[in-house]
Amino acid sequence: MVILVQLFYAMKIKDDFHQLIDSIEDEQLLKSYYQLIQKINHDQNGHLWNSLTEDQKKELLTAYEESFDSSNLLSHEQVKLQHDKWLKP
Repeated sequence: MVILVQLFYAMKIKDDFHQLIDSIEDEQLLKSYYQLIQKINHDQNGHLWNSLTEDQKKELLTAYEESFDSSNLLSHEQVKLQHDKWLKP
């Protein structure tokens, strides 16, 4: 469950990052960010994603796509109720 939450969060960041990139008008700034991200990516190249099996990757991508349909989402309260026994000290 924790891995799925982490991966959903990573995918959301990627979407937000794409939007941020699209909004940058300064070509030099864009090149600088690109070089920085390229260096970081080279150092960490997909460790979490690569640790998943092919079935886990497919399941995660399916769940991610389904998350864009609000009828597939649960409210914070619903999740708390479902996992109440783990949330109590």
